[in-house]
Amino acid sequence: MSNRKPYVREMKRTWWKDHPFYRMYMVREATVLPLIFFTLCLTFGLGSLVVGEAAWEGWLSFMANPVVVAINIVALAGSLYHAQTFFSMMPQVMPIRIGGKKVDKKIIVLAQWAAVAVISAVILFLV
Repeated sequence: MSNRKPYVREMKRTWWKDHPFYRMYMVREATVLPLIFFTLCLTFGLGSLVVGEAAWEGWLSFMANPVVVAINIVALAGSLYHAQTFFSMMPQVMPIRIGGKKVDKKIIVLAQWAAVAVISAVILFLV
């Protein structure tokens, strides 16, 4: 047997900062943090709705805090960024063919955004 040590390539903690693709990937993954906060806020809101009117009013005042509003705006931006990256990958992952021809990628992405707009409008109309 040899007494040689195996080569171990050095990996810095900031390896992802050197390439724009990995930077954007890390930014996308980091947007989950405000989304978690938003989800927890909604969960506690439902819980306070069940508890009673005083708890509900307390939750409403918490949600009106400017810091909470700012975090929720960041969460919305992160959610839209996730949707944009998912929609742009969709034609590559699942190409759609109509009559033996591939549908243009832009049409697929625009159709997804149109579906989001229609569903959002229906929900806004119902609420």
